Amino acid sequence: MELTTNSMRACERAWAVDARQDIALLDQITRAVDGPFHLVHPESFAGNLSDFQRVLRDRNIAGQVYFGKKANKAGAWLREVARLGGAVDVASKPEFVHALANGIRGEDIGVTGAAKSDDLLWLACRHGAIVAIDALDELERAIAVAAGSNTENVLRILLRVLPPNSPNSRFGLNQDDLLAALQRCADARRHILMDGFSFHLDGYAVAPRAELAAALIDRCVAARGQGFPCSSVSIGGGFACSYVEEDDWRVFKERLDPAQFHAGKSFSHFYPYYQSPTGAAMLDAILQTITETGGGTLAARLIAADVQLYLEPGRALLDGAGMTVFPVQGFKRNAEHGIVTVAGLSMSLSEQWKNSEFLPAPFLVQRGPARPQNPVCAVIGGSSCMEYDVLTWRKITFPAVPRHGDLIVYPNTAGYQMDKNESEFHQLALPPKIVVNQHDGRFTWRINQ
Repeated sequence: MELTTNSMRACERAWAVDARQDIALLDQITRAVDGPFHLVHPESFAGNLSDFQRVLRDRNIAGQVYFGKKANKAGAWLREVARLGGAVDVASKPEFVHALANGIRGEDIGVTGAAKSDDLLWLACRHGAIVAIDALDELERAIAVAAGSNTENVLRILLRVLPPNSPNSRFGLNQDDLLAALQRCADARRHILMDGFSFHLDGYAVAPRAELAAALIDRCVAARGQGFPCSSVSIGGGFACSYVEEDDWRVFKERLDPAQFHAGKSFSHFYPYYQSPTGAAMLDAILQTITETGGGTLAARLIAADVQLYLEPGRALLDGAGMTVFPVQGFKRNAEHGIVTVAGLSMSLSEQWKNSEFLPAPFLVQRGPARPQNPVCAVIGGSSCMEYDVLTWRKITFPAVPRHGDLIVYPNTAGYQMDKNESEFHQLALPPKIVVNQHDGRFTWRINQ
């Protein structure tokens, strides 16, 4: 079976459809950039963040939505977080500084990740951020940094819990380490404020998140008996997104065959490109889950225990908020299908570098004189000298033969696709991020700072 463009239709926002059909807009940016570029749309991000915040308000849940910054480096998102009173999750000193520089207050920054540097811990203490502690030795360093920070601030922390169903995870404290950490926090009350627990689960299931959150509410209540304030539980990220239509995703999985890909390539896994519930609706489903430990829904448990909920969506806040554009450099045919070569590298479409494929079908934007509209099947390669520099191994049917000067547009790439693995290989410049907005029915654009 040949998979055509229509067989993996992207779920696009209205702005994205308008932008990729606005030839004048794309032509302006292409001439200015002279290479590949990313379009980012802060308004869509703001809408997603507002949806998450609305669920918390509607369910009377105190808490905060932390944008998982690692999902995209653009500063434009941070300005929206600041404007909407959100928060940011960081895992490095440069990420922390970038958040501050874009108006995020220190108390609205959460610090996660493994084995934070002393500089990062020091910044967190100085600015009143909250830190998820992942190991006993990290806790000792955090205490030492807080004690020597020359500030009256105590360092706010959460203790990250090793998920019971993921005993081999390299993140989180096991039961014995949790008990030791609590005792150490009690000994260091002058410098450390233990304010709750956190976790992160792989996958996108609702029930396991609700159940573990309920268990951590019980831990908070127990810790209060030891004199800790313990007012917060963080359920991490992993909020689902849907990129394609449900029927397309079902048919793709049922008929998957290496023959659909260049050189018969096979893949070990794919992101689940259709899921339900997604985004803020998934958060609502988590809150409305009746937990096995009793006490009604998770929302009711949080309210009854006076515990606030933190969450750290990344991809879900960026859903529908960006696309990536590659100029076509050339086209040639082999025995079975064509090969499009674009300016830029597959490292700007990060899924390919995890032995996987970004499956939402790209669009061909035709520029220049009219041509015969004879459909052609092709794959898409990058401009490096590496055989494996391929953006799309899947054979895509385009409405006409792509030619030099055309554009290939990949939809919905803001979440983890744009810059996770980008490289200046061959001394090629990284694709810039172009911020687009609509005013009076027309697009304006600027380079993201």
